[in-house]
Amino acid sequence: MIYLDNAATTLHKPPEVGQAMLDALQTAGNPGRGAHAPTLHASRVVYETREALARLFHAEGPACIAFASNATQALNTAINGLFGPGNHVITTVCEHNSVLRPLYRLQRQGVEVSFVDVEANGVLCYAQFEQLLRPNTRGVVVTGASNVTGNRTDLAFVSAFAKNHGLLFLVDAAQTAGAMPMDVQALGIDVLCFTGHKALLGPQGTGGLYVRPGLQVAPLVVGGSGVHSFDERHPAEMPTALEAGTLNVPGIAGLGAGVHWLLTQGVETLEAKENALARLFYETVREIPGVRLYGDFTAPRAPIVSLNLMGEDSARVADALWEEYGICVRAGAHCAPLMHKALATVEQGVVRFSFSHTNTREEALAAARAVRSLAEE
Repeated sequence: MIYLDNAATTLHKPPEVGQAMLDALQTAGNPGRGAHAPTLHASRVVYETREALARLFHAEGPACIAFASNATQALNTAINGLFGPGNHVITTVCEHNSVLRPLYRLQRQGVEVSFVDVEANGVLCYAQFEQLLRPNTRGVVVTGASNVTGNRTDLAFVSAFAKNHGLLFLVDAAQTAGAMPMDVQALGIDVLCFTGHKALLGPQGTGGLYVRPGLQVAPLVVGGSGVHSFDERHPAEMPTALEAGTLNVPGIAGLGAGVHWLLTQGVETLEAKENALARLFYETVREIPGVRLYGDFTAPRAPIVSLNLMGEDSARVADALWEEYGICVRAGAHCAPLMHKALATVEQGVVRFSFSHTNTREEALAAARAVRSLAEE
């Protein structure tokens, strides 16, 4: 099997991840709910993972990191916790439904939403940010990289726009956290939402958000916190403010192991390998007759290559890749409907090949040969 669906979830994790999860299952109590050894051990596991994520993102400190079950929950928390009726939000057609659907729901409640469009190759029309600005604009929500085209967003540009106009700057880092260096302070990011099961190499069901110190995000969920139990309101201090209920300690332990492994290896080193594999695949398939590629391959990008074979349905191509060649890819709409409208691939979808540092040159070339064979049929 050749696994090239890492933009959906990384299948191959460092062995430390599974071991950390097993250890936590057997030794960790409920963090913050007691003073005995198992609960103190759980608290240390959680804190050390916060600390590792803060180092990875260059955050001000561990208290800036709140855990969630995935990027979707983190984005719902941030979007619903910062915007309300009368606000205007600028976002883009590159966004995943994890951004779009919370904004659509807020739209029905009185929030105004505008969308920055893309050029033919899926690159954002950056001039439109200024054009879409309104007196009641409160924030900007953008993806770090498109999960369809692999095009990266120029976060420095968007940050400068947001800061020039006093806007909140929210980033969906589902495709970029762990896959590229990220400095939230240098980029002036107010909220960064991430998932654990992709480039951070953690298990599914983990994720969270970085929140800039001093920024209050209204919690999506309230309840037990282990502290201030007689208060009618949920605690406002981070990270407790956004973490009602018992945390997924085994998952967080696995996430922490994945992040520590990333920090040891160096994100830049892994990024270079992944991008080299994606580039090798791209260069090998780009001249195949009948292959259409999507995205801008002249700029830094996520290790994603999306394509179609003439008018063939993307799902049929993906099925053939699996059944005939043992290659795992993702086909269809990828939960990014506006991008497909922009690319005119609503009916066909796209076939997405996404690479990890665990892949090899031989696998990239084998996938390219499979594409050639299918194109020639």
